[in-house]
Amino acid sequence: MRSVGADITEPVRWGVLSTARINDKVLAGARHSEQVTVLAVASRDQARADAYARERAIPRGYGSYDALLADPDIEAVYISLPNAMHVDWSIRALEAGKHVLCEKPLSGSSTEVARAFDAAERAGRFLMEAFMYRHNPQTTRLAALLRAGAIGTARILRASFSFPLGDPTDPRMLADLEGGSLMDVGCYCVNAARFLLGEPVRASGEQILGPGGVDVAFAGVLAFAGGVVAHFDSGLLFPSVELAIYGDEGSLHVADPWQCRRAGIERRSLAGDCESIAIEAADSYGLQLDDLSAAIRGRHEPLLGRADSAGQARAIEALYASAAEHRVVTL
Repeated sequence: MRSVGADITEPVRWGVLSTARINDKVLAGARHSEQVTVLAVASRDQARADAYARERAIPRGYGSYDALLADPDIEAVYISLPNAMHVDWSIRALEAGKHVLCEKPLSGSSTEVARAFDAAERAGRFLMEAFMYRHNPQTTRLAALLRAGAIGTARILRASFSFPLGDPTDPRMLADLEGGSLMDVGCYCVNAARFLLGEPVRASGEQILGPGGVDVAFAGVLAFAGGVVAHFDSGLLFPSVELAIYGDEGSLHVADPWQCRRAGIERRSLAGDCESIAIEAADSYGLQLDDLSAAIRGRHEPLLGRADSAGQARAIEALYASAAEHRVVTL
C-alpha cells in the first residue's frame, strides 16, 4: 500500500476534509512532524476554504470535498466531518486513490465499517480510525504494565469521559448526524477496555436521551472472558475523566487518559502505597499522523486497522441495542 514513486523519506502530502474545530489539534501535530505536509483543506464554501487556508498557512483551499479528492498531489486525507458522513466520504476518498485517517468513530455500524475497509482493500490504500490516544506513550506504557503483571490479574476497569456541550445545534447533539455521548466520547472508554482487556463477550447499557434524539449520557458495562468487567460512563452534560484498572495485587490510575496532556500513571498497592510512573509528554495527534505516514511510505503497518475498527463497531452496536431493548446483549 506504499505510495508508488515516492521516496521513503519524503513527507506524505495530506489534505483535510472539513474545517471542524478538531482540525486545529491535528494541524498543530502536523506542524511539528517531518513526515507530514498539509497541502490542502476543503470546505463546502470556497470563501470559507480560502480564509481557513490563509489563516493556517495551508497552500490550497478547495470549495468542495470532491475538488480536494481530485487533486493528484494529495496522497492522504484526514476526515473530520460529522459521524454520519464518515464512511461515505472515506470510501469516496479511497476510491480517489487517497489513504484515509478518519476521525473516530468511523461508524457505530459493523456493516458500515466492513464496507469502508472493503473499499480500502479494493483500492490498495490504508484506512485508519483516529483514536489518537492509542499512539501516545502513556497508553503504551499502561498496557505494558498491565501485561507485565504490575497489578496481578485484572478484575475491574473503570472509565469515564464527559464534558458539557451547551449548543443544541452541534452535530454531536443531532440524531440524523449520528451524534451522542457514546459515539463522541464514550467510544474512548470502549476502545480502552477492548485494548486492555480483549474483545467483550457481553454488553449492557443505559442511556439518557436529549431533545435532539441522542444520548446525552450513557452508562455501560462490558464483560470479558475470565470474569473481567469494565464499566464506564460518558456524557455531554458535565465534566468527568477517569481510567483505572483494579487487579488482585493493586491498581493503575491515569488522570488524563484521553488527551494525554498531563502524562503519568499511578500504581497503588492494596495496602495504599502509591508509585508515580513518569511518562514523557508527547503529541498524540502528531504521532498518529506519523504512524500512518510511515505506513504509507512502507516502513511499517499502521497501528490501527480493520480488526480494531470492526471490534469497536460491534461493541457500540451491542451497547446501543442493550440500551434500546433493555437487555444484556451477547457479542
